[in-house]
Amino acid sequence: MKRIHARRCNSHLLRLPRSRLMTAMSIPREPSVTPAPVTLTTALWDRRARLTACVLGLGAFLTQFDVTALVVVMPEIGRDLGLFMPGLAWVIDAYSLAFTAALLAAGALADRHGRRRALLLGNALFATASVACALAGTAPALCVARAAQGIGAAFLITGAIASIAGTFPDPALRARALALIGILSGVAMALGPTLGGLLAAWLGWPAIFLANILPCGLIALAIPRFVGEARRRVTPPLDWPGLLVLTGALGLAVEGVLQAQAAPLAGLAGVAMSLALTVAFARRQGRRTHPLIDPALLSDRGVKAVIVLLLTISAGYWAVLVSLPAFLMAAHGMGAQEAGLALLAATLPMLVLPPAGGRMVRQCGWRRTFGSALALIAGGNAVLAGTALAGSQAVALALVGMAAIGAGSALAHSQLTGAIVALAPSEAAGMASALTMVARQSGFALGVAALGVLAPTTPGGTGYAAVFAAAAIAGLVGLGACFALPGGSDRPR
Repeated sequence: MKRIHARRCNSHLLRLPRSRLMTAMSIPREPSVTPAPVTLTTALWDRRARLTACVLGLGAFLTQFDVTALVVVMPEIGRDLGLFMPGLAWVIDAYSLAFTAALLAAGALADRHGRRRALLLGNALFATASVACALAGTAPALCVARAAQGIGAAFLITGAIASIAGTFPDPALRARALALIGILSGVAMALGPTLGGLLAAWLGWPAIFLANILPCGLIALAIPRFVGEARRRVTPPLDWPGLLVLTGALGLAVEGVLQAQAAPLAGLAGVAMSLALTVAFARRQGRRTHPLIDPALLSDRGVKAVIVLLLTISAGYWAVLVSLPAFLMAAHGMGAQEAGLALLAATLPMLVLPPAGGRMVRQCGWRRTFGSALALIAGGNAVLAGTALAGSQAVALALVGMAAIGAGSALAHSQLTGAIVALAPSEAAGMASALTMVARQSGFALGVAALGVLAPTTPGGTGYAAVFAAAAIAGLVGLGACFALPGGSDRPR
């Protein structure tokens, strides 16, 4: 047997001091920190890929859930906090306006400082603001907390969507991840009112906000493990003054609409100041090398038509969802739980019909598809207006009207983003996508304000006929805008 001599086998260790000898001979151990996440470079839709997509999709779920779940409990919040219109409208619009304003900044800041960091910071702010909403004892405190929620939601969803590209570089994996996130978002839209009604019936409306804590905790724990950090080396400067001008324009427009009935002169002044700020924002963006929104995008006739469609669908469907629970309670004597279940007639189509919208666009083109969708929204709201006048015996017809507006929104909702991206120049696709989000949120905020002003203050459901009639008119305006669209499903050559 061959002997091994000390001088031939690490004999230098015998000459080391004891402390250094123990260090040199120690067995290396695994670090206590979590290993850096691995980018999914293979086109394998395995368990890790699905878990990663689900974790990122939780952000999309939360940002939708806290809008749709709240609509059922607005009357209860109004009773507890002594809120009437326009105060109740601001509970919804504080979130929407903050979300819209922060959305434009969140993308640039996420690119500069890290997409995962933006996601986690947004998640922390969203969770903290949710607790503040649940504990709010006054209307101003609730509105401030809702605005903080909107800011957190903007960073949460922006960081999640931006992280998809870095985590799923393979196009096939990325498409499947986005589809899964879309399903989670659809579930929040479809089941949010029902879940919100159940939580409010069992535990009270603050439980809707406290329910966010568990998903936010899961995001905080899972994102560092599954999602790597990514940022751009060079990012354009962010136009903070322009962002403030746009936020002011939207806020003044909402307040002007809300004051139109109680103080017409103040309402008119608010709308006029909003228009002035909008013009100032457009001029500023036209002069900047890196604008938040390039006004040149709106020079395309088709893009302008899609913007009108986004605004009218937000007013004719999403804003109507806010009024429907109060109508069902006033006209048909439902409680929050029953109203949430009844709202499934309007929300379930958002979960099952979007694929049909995609097929319609491919077979019939934008004009016919979006025209059919807006006709359903206008017709459904007209039916709802009729049931408001007919009284409590027309509950079945009301469900038909709700299903019609849900079907119309489902056919057009996801396809409108694809339309505006296709119509915009290829180098402005990202900005066009941001423009769709701004138009959706602006239309929702203004729609909630306008329909809130028309909402009755007397018992019974008859007064809601004016609300649904206004929503039907919005649908007809969108239907007219469809004639400005190309007949096919691509930019005309």
